Amino acid sequence: MQIAHDDPRISWPGSVSLERTDTYTRPWRLPFDSIERFYPALQEKGASASGVRIDLISSSTKIAGKFLPISTERPKMDLFIDGEFHSSVDLTGQTEFVFENLSSAEKRIELWLPQFAMFSLESLVLDEGASLKKVEDSRPKWITYGSSITHCRGAESPSLTWPSIAARTLGLNLTSMGFGGECHLDIAIARTIRDSEADIISICSGINIQGRCSLNERSFPSNLMGSVDIIREKHPEIPILLISPIFACHRETQQNAVGWNLQDYRNAVQETAAKLRDLGDQQIYYLSGLDLFDESLVEFLPDQLHPNAEGYQIMGKNFVEFAQRSPEIFPSV
Repeated sequence: MQIAHDDPRISWPGSVSLERTDTYTRPWRLPFDSIERFYPALQEKGASASGVRIDLISSSTKIAGKFLPISTERPKMDLFIDGEFHSSVDLTGQTEFVFENLSSAEKRIELWLPQFAMFSLESLVLDEGASLKKVEDSRPKWITYGSSITHCRGAESPSLTWPSIAARTLGLNLTSMGFGGECHLDIAIARTIRDSEADIISICSGINIQGRCSLNERSFPSNLMGSVDIIREKHPEIPILLISPIFACHRETQQNAVGWNLQDYRNAVQETAAKLRDLGDQQIYYLSGLDLFDESLVEFLPDQLHPNAEGYQIMGKNFVEFAQRSPEIFPSV
């Protein structure tokens, strides 16, 4: 039986908003109704589906679907059944997908969408007479904001980005706000996070800012602090984790046009976290990016900046180990 793209029993976890037309539903990781408030390149990255899933409960022995053509290279879709990986399909050059030979028992079906592609669903197909129910997800909601290193274009598949690995392992409901090249502490992003449901928030900032020279010694700490202040307007008590950049070869010591190297930005993130705690915010925490990916892992950094597929899996494992040592931030782990 065919299921309409806008059927209310289909959930879209990981999305911030949905663009609905007569023919398709498209998930966005930005608020679509105010998309013009965002820088054009940020709009483009917010249209990609990193961390977004199609989620439903059904007894169907297959799930298939139609979608608009994807121009991005190597788009993949991963299927999880009741939280366990089932299989992956390559969507290159396709406008339909199908997963078959599923159990006839009622189960949670979760489709992880391509992390670096815009995905527009036209319809789903289930067995005739199969059940279809909406997922009620009670897991803690985790929003993580960052750069291409959070967006994870080079991950092997959408469920193998480091935030995806961490979220599944830790039992968290992920919203990944990783925007390749576009993590510049925009006020509109802080407002978006402020207005979203969340139980834990993490912000990894510095690498795009150092590369683009978009914030300097004066403006970077104040923008990071200001972003936290905006988020706190609606999330006054939840943990906020500030993460500094991972290792990035020559950027560690090479100064940019505003006179800062990556170590300077990393130090500023740590100092800002300490200052916010001194000012009374005891739910601010700090994680050095070097604890996720340091110089010893440079073999997994083929362009001296972005981890490869294996490197992202290492990052996910290291983040999980940090979370398991940090019950004050991740109390449910």
